[in-house]
Amino acid sequence: MNDVGRIGISIPRKEAWDKVTGAAKYNADITSPNTLYAKMLTSSHAHALIKHIDISRAAKATGVQAVITGDYFPILSGSIIEDRPPIARDKVRYFGEPVAVVVANSEAEAMKAVKLINVVYEPLPIVNSISDSIKSDAPLIHKNLGHYHCTVNDVYPKANSNIADHVKIRKGNISQGWAESDVIIESNFSLPKSDHLAMETRNAKAQILPDGNVIIYTSSQAPFSVKKRLSKLYNIPEGNVIVRVPLVGGAFGGKATVDLEFIAYLASKAVGGRLVEVANSREEDITSSPSKIDVEAKLKVGATKDGLIKALECTYFVGCGAYSDTGPRMAKAIAVNCSGPYNIENVWCDSFTVYTNNTYVTSYRGFGHTAFTFCIERMLDKLASSLGIDPIALRIKNSITQGNFTPTQSKVTLSNTGHLTNCLLRLKEIINWQEGARIETANDMILAKGISCFWKTSDSPTNATSGVILTLNTDGSINLNFGAVEIGPGMKTTVSQILAEKMKIDVNKIHVVMDVDTQVTPKHWKTVASMTTFMAGNAAINAAADLIRQLRSIGAIVLKCPPDDLDIGDQRVYLKDNPEIYIEFKDLAHGYRYPDGTSIGGQIISHGNYMMKHLTPLNKETGKGKVGVSWTVGAQAVEIEYDPKSYTYRLLKAVTVIDVGKVINPKTAAGLIMGGMNMGLGLATREEFSYDNAGILENTSLRTYKLMRFGENPKYIVDFIETPQIDAPFGARGMGEHGILGIPAAFANAISLATESDFNKIPISPEEIWKMKTGGKYDTF
Repeated sequence: MNDVGRIGISIPRKEAWDKVTGAAKYNADITSPNTLYAKMLTSSHAHALIKHIDISRAAKATGVQAVITGDYFPILSGSIIEDRPPIARDKVRYFGEPVAVVVANSEAEAMKAVKLINVVYEPLPIVNSISDSIKSDAPLIHKNLGHYHCTVNDVYPKANSNIADHVKIRKGNISQGWAESDVIIESNFSLPKSDHLAMETRNAKAQILPDGNVIIYTSSQAPFSVKKRLSKLYNIPEGNVIVRVPLVGGAFGGKATVDLEFIAYLASKAVGGRLVEVANSREEDITSSPSKIDVEAKLKVGATKDGLIKALECTYFVGCGAYSDTGPRMAKAIAVNCSGPYNIENVWCDSFTVYTNNTYVTSYRGFGHTAFTFCIERMLDKLASSLGIDPIALRIKNSITQGNFTPTQSKVTLSNTGHLTNCLLRLKEIINWQEGARIETANDMILAKGISCFWKTSDSPTNATSGVILTLNTDGSINLNFGAVEIGPGMKTTVSQILAEKMKIDVNKIHVVMDVDTQVTPKHWKTVASMTTFMAGNAAINAAADLIRQLRSIGAIVLKCPPDDLDIGDQRVYLKDNPEIYIEFKDLAHGYRYPDGTSIGGQIISHGNYMMKHLTPLNKETGKGKVGVSWTVGAQAVEIEYDPKSYTYRLLKAVTVIDVGKVINPKTAAGLIMGGMNMGLGLATREEFSYDNAGILENTSLRTYKLMRFGENPKYIVDFIETPQIDAPFGARGMGEHGILGIPAAFANAISLATESDFNKIPISPEEIWKMKTGGKYDTF
């Protein structure tokens, strides 16, 4: 039979028509009669005791059904350290923290009533930065840190301090590395907090049914985590918690934590279980819900005079804000991959998670990798300059490859990592590196190119799992149901292509269930970590194998032959040696009926699972262990035009070459990488939270928080290298986050070269360049 490939083909996404026509439904689009609405009163202080809350006027306001505070069913939540109350109790720790919640008949009535609540605060000293947090006499943000419950065994909060965790990496002999180094350079780096800025703000609804079932409707990347956390913290049998997620309007990690779901549940409980909706305004989404980490780092690198890196020592302080959430895991991710995609035999890294009185954090696209990539890639350019070696040549010389070991002493193979050198050589061609990295033009402009490399693995739980259920329709098509949330990258379509290839049928005959319902959808750990295609794809392959087995089993009875004589394709089960003898899927889907009316079989339902394998915790003292199944490597470049007279620049070109193992859907893959590159340029050039001396966040709207806009983007170029990963679905490696990783570093390398200055902090705006070049003094008026 003819077999047409379905892998490596660009096809429209399964949800594309609904999205472009406006028919797609997101959580807030799904309305129900008699819904109540919750609005939050948030803290006007960054650090203060709550002396008194007067809710009496609000409770009597028109339309108000309930007003709750932190004393209503108090708990502490947290995915790693349980340190955060869903509603502040006794104390607030960041500006924007929820203090009280009003539930009313309408959103407008709830907003009016919120203004009637009076809170008396007693201000406390503020820890407004990482440097403030780690001082020996710093105020303690969590005085009970030593007594908090940790949900995992490998996190180490330090009592009577602001340190939530400390991860160590000790590889090789660092003293020997320094002794073998001819050149040693050191630098400090800084990256600020910023926002996820998903188009859809975070929102959730909750309803408690008379039978005790709790239904949560939410815009979340982690419905099964919502289910688990609500069950555990509020002592609800897990089977009674049902979480439903439709399409999600972007997330970038910001919807991976349990946030407003707690508020919605408490609000529903306060009004007798009625359906209650809570939805952030843009300002609330920026101010109250979690942000990206900020990082302060110090790096020291030693190398021989011919450019072989012998030693790396680094210290990272990762600001998790007022509460830890996934901060310790991002600090861990920074530590385990701190060398970048380079073979460095002697590595010493300390990565600390520290509390501040700023917005608390959660996962952000890249999961900390963008931060350490910025630091190590700036160091590589500094080292190249110091040694007089071409930056690309230096990176090729030190590229990690088969037989090398990661900082956690996991062995590298071409299968589990790919081919960085090939990425660099292809990048060199695309950006025409030979013409020069810095060119002064005839019109007194300067053209400059900066490069960087990146790598990323997941930091998944050792038992991360994904399941797939397949059912057959009577037309022979297949229903595909799995628990990954469609947050934008098109993974539902990608897994459909994988299934179609395995079943050798038209991908249009695969009907994927877009929504996730934890009552009927098989579990998928979380839609994070660039691991959905790998995990759900492998589960789909296993489910397809089960489906094929069942089809061949019943087909063997009908066609009167052993199952091993049969194959499948084009929605048929046929004889391998004579494809003209076959039976169609549709005649087997719900059981086979003989001409005399008797029947055998029944509806064919298959399933498959995949669980991460051979992952281990890190050794507390050395950091030895395996945190991910594979790494994805790549190289990036940014080309700019710099005007030395006005200290301004234009973004001309941004390039990514990435080894993805195998491209499943080329157009979708390229678009996904470009989106990450755009985010990376936003971080590099403008995005940051600005706090005043009182810890008040000042840029809380899109009027003051700047991001990349249409017309400001450069030309994006994406190219793929394919070194298949043996245990991945058709060889495909994770790539969802990777477009962002090296772009800030590549831009900083370009602007440092163009301006002949040294930029170790982002974002780098024209104002920052002016300050660097002039000392912040006007030379003309």
